[in-house]
Amino acid sequence: MKIYKIAAVAAAIVAVAACTGKGAEGSKEVKDLLPKASQVDSASYLIGVNFGSWIKGNNFGELNYSQIVKGMKDFIAAKGSPRDTDFFKQFKVNPEEMNEILDKFVNQRREYTSALNKEKGEAFLEANKAKDSIQVTESGLQYKIIEPGNDVHPAKEDTVWVNYKGTLLNGEVFDQSQDGSPVRFTLGRVIEGWNEGMQLIGEGGKIQLYIPANLGYGEYGTRGIEPNSTLIFDVELTKVGKFVEKAEEPAKGKKK
Repeated sequence: MKIYKIAAVAAAIVAVAACTGKGAEGSKEVKDLLPKASQVDSASYLIGVNFGSWIKGNNFGELNYSQIVKGMKDFIAAKGSPRDTDFFKQFKVNPEEMNEILDKFVNQRREYTSALNKEKGEAFLEANKAKDSIQVTESGLQYKIIEPGNDVHPAKEDTVWVNYKGTLLNGEVFDQSQDGSPVRFTLGRVIEGWNEGMQLIGEGGKIQLYIPANLGYGEYGTRGIEPNSTLIFDVELTKVGKFVEKAEEPAKGKKK
């Protein structure tokens, strides 16, 4: 019940933060120990930020926030203990079914996001390939060579040092090298579009890659990249490290 636990903990924190001096029990000296109104406001806001991060991180999309508030208030006002048989009858929806309900909701959101990104990606690539400067490989990778570089081209098993920036179709930067310091990659361990694209230029070369989803992170996506996302990379290849296969060691007991 992982999702339920997150919601329950958040609601419990709100219950604590909501305890102001008004209506509180105890003597004046004890009441003075309660958080001040400004502290309650700050804690409440930070809990909202935390909850917002959880909502956004799970790609819940636009939610009915009045229902979120209602659910939290209902939990705070609920009588008894979650261990009691009738505890969950106090709610509009049984919190014990939360994982099932949210899983179905998230899966539908994922299907929609995936289909939308595929639709947008296909439209973008169709328009992009019509530009004079864009070339297309047999796999569907689109690219534009800014500078071809020298004759030292990497192969798929080689190591490359690059400066790069990766963006989504909306212009959002999801990854990039920092401070002009080249990043090292082994081509055989990167997405297919990168692997293929980097072999098209030599050391000192620069290229723009337009990578279809099937040559990127596909229908599952990855952290910070939604399913079926088309990716755009600006890459400068600063160095190529050629792969050298290790010599086979002679068997023990045999002369060289």
